[in-house]
Parts: sequence; structure tokens; C-alpha cells
Amino acid sequence: MFKKSLLVDMINRSSETPADRRNFLRGMGLLSAGTVGAGLVGTSLAAPAEAADAAPSEVSVLNFALNLEYLEAEFYCFAAYGHGLAEAMATGTGTMGGVTGGHRVPFKSKAMRYYAEEIANDEIAHVKFLRSALGAGAVSRPAIDLQSSFTGAAVAAGVIEQGQTFDPFSSEEFFLLGAFLFEDVGVTAYKGAAPLITNKTYLEAAAGILAVEAYHSGIVRTLLYQNGLAAPTNLISAARDSLDGSAASKDQGITTGASGRANLVAADKDAIAFSRTPQEVLNIVYLTAGAGVSKGGFYPNGLNGEIKTS
Repeated sequence: MFKKSLLVDMINRSSETPADRRNFLRGMGLLSAGTVGAGLVGTSLAAPAEAADAAPSEVSVLNFALNLEYLEAEFYCFAAYGHGLAEAMATGTGTMGGVTGGHRVPFKSKAMRYYAEEIANDEIAHVKFLRSALGAGAVSRPAIDLQSSFTGAAVAAGVIEQGQTFDPFSSEEFFLLGAFLFEDVGVTAYKGAAPLITNKTYLEAAAGILAVEAYHSGIVRTLLYQNGLAAPTNLISAARDSLDGSAASKDQGITTGASGRANLVAADKDAIAFSRTPQEVLNIVYLTAGAGVSKGGFYPNGLNGEIKTS
């Protein structure tokens, strides 16, 4: 049997709020009239007041990642297969929202379709993995906009003019530009979240997801360069940099200088990937710079979970 102190630590690490802890206990069969169950409840709910001001819990961080994975999975599922996630994969705590926009991309090449399908399958697997790891504490899919959000982002970046429409599902080229909006953000988000995760098992899993997102980013950046899409791609990169609210540059286009030399790996001078805080990531996905923003852009009603305000 586990020692009581170890169980308490496991519960506290696996829970965002007192309600989460009660759900965890109930799921483990420990919320009962028994002395061990009662002792655990009393101990786990008697958290010191200063804990509320501490760094976000690991469950909060993983749920933040799950919100991002929902967005990526929906985008790639529609692009590759013409439909979104099954509803059974979208349930959880918080308000479940629908998905606006999205349709199958009319791929011209079999290779490009295969790329999209592989990435879609990876993103579906990420959603499944995080939902399984979080259990009853997993947040539901929030409302996601795959329509007007892309147009707003493209106008802000200068890729299209006001009054025009950007549909990332209309062609292979627009699909790649739409994918670029997400992939580098995912890498910097997981890198930035790493210091917030102390549980080695969770950290290893997050590192594994980060590696896969980096593979995706490399594929997308390479295809954009090969297809002569450096100009709009670099505009999107600059827009992301201006949106995140950081004084430091944490984004790079796919070419450098006037020569147009390829820059397929976004990294600092030490060849280390950039990090973004959750708040910087929220500024990008909400398409709104500044603090205190809780919805907009790709998430018209905001994220589900504790981390949802920039």
C-alpha cells in the first residue's frame, strides 16, 4: 500500500482545485467514510492560503496544453479528413463549444495529403493522451473559430487586405500558411511551460509532445520555403512577434536577409528553441496584444481551465 503522505502528494499534484481533488478521490475510491479517505480529504483540502498565489498547477498547465491541442487537432482533421474531432473526444469540465468553419483541403499532390493526414493523426493522439492523463480533470473543447479568425490574422499580418477572405482550407498553399500560424506557437508554448512542470513523468511527456510539434514545424517551414511562400510566411512571423507582448523577438521567418537564404529552424544564437509564457501564447491565439484579455481570435469564448487570461 502507498503511504498516506504519498497519496496526498499524488492527489495535490493531480488536481487544479478542491473540486478536482474530490473528483480524483472519488475516482480512486478513496472518498468514503473510511478513516483513510476522511483523513486524505481533510489534508488535501486544507491547503495553505498562499497556494492560490503560487505558480499554476501541473494540471492547469496540461489543460492549457489540451486547449491548444484541440485547436490544432480540429484544424488538421478538417484539412485532412473533412470533419472535426468526435464529440466523445471533446467532453470534459467547463463549457464545451462547437467549431466554426473548416472543410477538406483540395490537395493537388498525394504527398501533401499524406503530410496533412500524418500530422492530423499526431494531433488526435495528443488530445487522447492529454485527456487520458488528466482523467476526470480534463477540460472540454472550447468554442473554436476556424473561419473569421484566419481572415483576421491574415489581415493583421498584411497577407491580405481588409475586405478580403483568407480560407486556409481552400488550397495547399493557404493550408500551409494556416498551419504555420500554429506550429511555431506550439513549440514555444511547450518550451515555455517546461519550467512549470516539476513532475518528471509529466515533464517527459511534455518534452515528447514538444519534439513532435517541432518535427511538424520543420515539415511546414520546409514546404513553405520549397513552394516559394517566404513573403507571406515572414509577414505572419512578424505579426506573431508583435502580438505576443514580449519585448524580445521570439519568432523567425523562413528566410534571412535580402539573399533569401533558408531559415528552416527557428532558434536563438545558441540554436535553442524560443520559449513563450502562457500569457504570450494567449495573446497570439486571441489575436489581441496586451494583458487581461480572456477571449477572441481562435477562441471566441476563451479557453477552458485555470489558465485563460493573458
